[in-house]
Amino acid sequence: MSTAADTPSAKPLAFVPETRFGVWFLATEVWRVHVLGVALDSLQALAPDLPTGGVILDIGTGLGHSLGALAERFQPERIHALDPDPEFPAKAEHSLAACPVPVTVHRTHAEAMDLPDASVDLVFCHQSLHHIVGQERALAEMFRVLKPGGHLLLAESTRRYIRSWIIRLFFRHPMHVQRTAPQYLDMLRRAGFEVRPDRVHTPYLWWSRWDLGALEWFGMKVPTEREETLLNTVLRKP
Repeated sequence: MSTAADTPSAKPLAFVPETRFGVWFLATEVWRVHVLGVALDSLQALAPDLPTGGVILDIGTGLGHSLGALAERFQPERIHALDPDPEFPAKAEHSLAACPVPVTVHRTHAEAMDLPDASVDLVFCHQSLHHIVGQERALAEMFRVLKPGGHLLLAESTRRYIRSWIIRLFFRHPMHVQRTAPQYLDMLRRAGFEVRPDRVHTPYLWWSRWDLGALEWFGMKVPTEREETLLNTVLRKP
């Protein structure tokens, strides 16, 4: 593991720390299997021809559970792990040490990366964009560091889910920047990414519903007309 220098910024960037419950939840099997693992399966199903090797950038690495999964699935030469939490390297110490490929740690914001232009083959942004206040600026940075023909793998919770009572109770987010799935897709197009309908998936997973799937368990049908709670998409930089 290597560590890049912290990135200075002329204008301080907002950082909303996670709650104690949120930190605990990120260490659970529910997160690793039913959230992270399912998202990666969905993204790879959308684009089974994604290339392997090269350099991966992981946005919002947190405890680092994504690192081993990305290494196993895509066999990169190197992973850049980015998170603004000052305690991020200590919290992810075990995952960083266990990752089978070299990892460079970046304690910085997605809105101000310390990576060269066109230096990354794949960006993985899993449940991180809704934490970022300057979302347009962050997407511009992701677009900048991606090589032409590179891909952004985005798995995101939408406004409907983030503003639900259960998320408000246990987690902490910048509520004023939350978006619907169509609004996120519009923002991605404006950032320059190629958005293909066949590479967009809006799953309605049990943990993203206000009732945690209880009504379906009791036999009620899943609504066909709804505001989507999740967005998974694979995007290409032209």
